[in-house]
Amino acid sequence: MSYDFDRVLDRLNTDSYKWDQSEKLFGSKDILPLWVADMDFESPPAVKEALLRRASVGVYGYSILNDSYIESIIGWFRRRHGWSLESEWITTSPGIVTSLSLAVELFSEPGSQVILQSPVYYPFYDVIKSNGREVAKNPLIVRDGRYEMDYGHLEELMQGGAKLLLLCSPHNPGGRIWDRDELLRLGELCLRYGVTVISDEIHCDLALPGHTHIPFASLSLELADITLTCLAPTKTFNIPGIQSSFIVASNPQIKRKFDLKLKSLSLHMASFFAPDAVKAAYNEGEEWLDGLLAYLDGNVAYATGYLKEHLPKAVTMRPDATYLLWVDCTAFGLDGAGLKKLMYEEAKVAFNEGSMFGSEGEGYLRINLACPRSTLAEALERFCAAAAKY
Repeated sequence: MSYDFDRVLDRLNTDSYKWDQSEKLFGSKDILPLWVADMDFESPPAVKEALLRRASVGVYGYSILNDSYIESIIGWFRRRHGWSLESEWITTSPGIVTSLSLAVELFSEPGSQVILQSPVYYPFYDVIKSNGREVAKNPLIVRDGRYEMDYGHLEELMQGGAKLLLLCSPHNPGGRIWDRDELLRLGELCLRYGVTVISDEIHCDLALPGHTHIPFASLSLELADITLTCLAPTKTFNIPGIQSSFIVASNPQIKRKFDLKLKSLSLHMASFFAPDAVKAAYNEGEEWLDGLLAYLDGNVAYATGYLKEHLPKAVTMRPDATYLLWVDCTAFGLDGAGLKKLMYEEAKVAFNEGSMFGSEGEGYLRINLACPRSTLAEALERFCAAAAKY
């Protein structure tokens, strides 16, 4: 089958978090939104058909998860990632951020330090602070246009008593896929200092052509034993509104604590629609995903080439994975407020302003490339024309 990723969808007036808040969030209805991480593409046809079949039941009562749901997850990670999961390692959760927050509460002490590697997905900060923990920043280093880990500083934080690490893999917003040696070096430090790892791997399926994601817990039995991995099909298949995710933990003590907390909050019940969407995505969405990744790779090439030609002061960090482009705009000499004014008032576009990912992101922008190329072209034209004076 062929899939038309060039088709422009009208998402206005669909209660879209991305499209129906421009005036409220950015001060104008004329904003072109390329910010929050959902895609302007239809989900795989199989997902749509599965949801229509489920809706046709007509009685939307309490539901259970059957074996075929777990089997679809196991089959997907075996095929796409070479990772052999066991059914007893998997627990469903309403969402990745929910899982991160519960993990911080369960696997660290009040007032203790929790390590993150900044700049990073902004809810990492929220789940640490809202649980009464301290953010321990391990800032990433830019070397040859890519982020690398600062292992020396990381070890200092662990020596200082930090016992929990939130790992973003692949990295958001930088798009890095951490390679095997980098992850093993990280893991060696965690094992040496008794650090538990909560690995957010929601973008794992979005490795662009030529790149391969490595699940952290797949590296060794010892690392799996200290890791809780957060996963979801929602970014992969553009179903974030379905509210479905799961964790993988082979350590029975870690999983038991997580399961009990979910149950105590009554977050353990199955959604009526989500399991059917997940099964359809994992069992029948592979061809669609391959087409998507090829299209996204083309959008990366287009955006990086366009910015290099028309706005060379904006330096892009080419992603290994995700549909997010991290752009260094520090040469403009603008702070966060200045970049927002440039985007919202002058260019009439909405990208993510970088300081929301931590102070290390000041002067950067994150552009969501998961849209038809014509939409991307219009956004870049608007932005480059407005930014040319800086």
